Amino acid sequence: MSDYMLSIKDKVVIVTGGGKGIGRVYCRELAKAGCKVVAADVDDDGNAETVAEIRDAGGDAITATTDVSDEAATQEMAAKTIDAFGRIDGLVNNASLMSVLERRDWHLIPVNEWDRVQEVNMRGVFLCSKAVYPQMKEQGGGSIVNISSGRFWSGTPNRLHYSTSKAGVIGLTRSLAREIGPDNINVNAITPGFTLSDTQVSSSGDYAKNNAPPSDRCIQRHQYPEDLCGAVMFLLSPGAAFISGQTLNVDGGQHMH
Repeated sequence: MSDYMLSIKDKVVIVTGGGKGIGRVYCRELAKAGCKVVAADVDDDGNAETVAEIRDAGGDAITATTDVSDEAATQEMAAKTIDAFGRIDGLVNNASLMSVLERRDWHLIPVNEWDRVQEVNMRGVFLCSKAVYPQMKEQGGGSIVNISSGRFWSGTPNRLHYSTSKAGVIGLTRSLAREIGPDNINVNAITPGFTLSDTQVSSSGDYAKNNAPPSDRCIQRHQYPEDLCGAVMFLLSPGAAFISGQTLNVDGGQHMH
């Protein structure tokens, strides 16, 4: 284990939603940094592709097909990680429903779609955190990074269920940080801006590719998944061990707080 305070080499990290989009990029970059990665997506084929890419590059990774809204599945995810690597150092709660959601007025959102978004985006964070907690407590600590959204700062319309769930993630982050801080587990969140991931481009099409960077953004270019990786890595590193309950905004300087 490196003594460098920003090193995450040899850390065992679970990434939910790691089979595609931004989650796959998290997995790939964490593996490059020396982490042992668990790709925990509901998409088994996506997981396999992520892990194959990591292994082909000389990294260490396994799949753990997981519906994060299902408690038994999340418990199995944690057990599979412990069985393979003996510990759990980090959890990146990235899985969410977003790109598949139609943009529409709030009163046109079907109730069953509202409920499913909360199941994945909110209950999923709760269940995955609950699943890894006993192991993190037993080993003396760990880090949880929850992926919220820049919609929290801007109040972006047309996907009210998604925006609501991602605001809830910040509330969960703050309260959970207080509850498990005594166990030396830190809990933080990041709020990505509009990111041109593969899944975002495929669902948003020309809107995503042709939408100019916001005029009030300090850094005048599009945001890509790789722009988020440094923040996630930092929050998983020993250098962030005394940071908890915080939300780090990563959007090129559009929103400041």
